[in-house]
Order: sequence, then structure tokens, then C-alpha cells
Amino acid sequence: MTVSTTAGRLAAVALAATALTGAVMPSASAAPQHPRSSSEVRISDVRSDVRAHGVRSNHALNKEWVELTNSGRREVNLRGWTLSDAHGHTYTFHHYHLRGRASVRVHTGFGRDTATDVYQDRRSGVWDSRFDSATLRNDRGRLVDSISWGSRGYRGHR
Repeated sequence: MTVSTTAGRLAAVALAATALTGAVMPSASAAPQHPRSSSEVRISDVRSDVRAHGVRSNHALNKEWVELTNSGRREVNLRGWTLSDAHGHTYTFHHYHLRGRASVRVHTGFGRDTATDVYQDRRSGVWDSRFDSATLRNDRGRLVDSISWGSRGYRGHR
């Protein structure tokens, strides 16, 4: 076999491989795009008030809250989402839409829900200032965010 014959065959194989790869592999522009998560809602702040535990004063109960922030531009429907503590106390959102680039505080006590404040309507405290965790799950039960504080071995997801 001569050098020119070998070079010709190598060129033909390379051309065939290129054609085959092009047929099997999608081009970069045809590759599926994976959009960012539609939820950019996170737990942005927690205020736990040890005085609220065992206290029935609505004023004291509403001093403890968890703040959620939507850092995205689009409104997020929180219907069916849950916010829970380490002891299983759970608040479920009903008919609430968190606007883009906005925050809402979830208070423990009773009150009238607004665009910036919602109320769990509880008669006793939920968030322990010594140690606890706040976990936010979407309407499908998937973890969205979690934060922990204190010394009982809790580890936040942040």
C-alpha cells in the first residue's frame, strides 16, 4: 500500500466519522435548554422569641416569624407550600402569591394576612431561639430551603 492510498483511506474514514458524529450529536444550538428553577424563594431571616413559648399573648407570638424572599422577577404561587420546624409544627400556605423581588413574614400568632405578612393563627410559640430549624417545601413536598440554628447538632443546608 502506498502512502497516498493510506492517506486517502484515512481521509475517507475521518470524513465518515465526522458525518456520523454530526448525525448522532446535536449541534450546540439544538441542545435542550434547562431553565433555572422556577422558584427563587428562600428563607431570608428568622426571628425566634423565647418569651413566646408558653405565652398566650398574641403580641408576643407575632414577634416570632420566618421571612421568605423571592429574589426572582416572577411571582410565585405558594399554595400548598409548607414551612415547618424541627418538632413537626407545620404551616401550609393557602392562596398566597409572593411577588417577584418581594418578601413575606410568616408570624406565629393571629392576624390579618396581607401581601407582606401572613399568620399561622397559633396560640403558642413555634420557633425555639436556643435550637431549631425552619424548612420550606414546595407543593410537591420537595425541599426548597432549610436553615438551622443552635447547638443540638442541627446542620443547615446553607
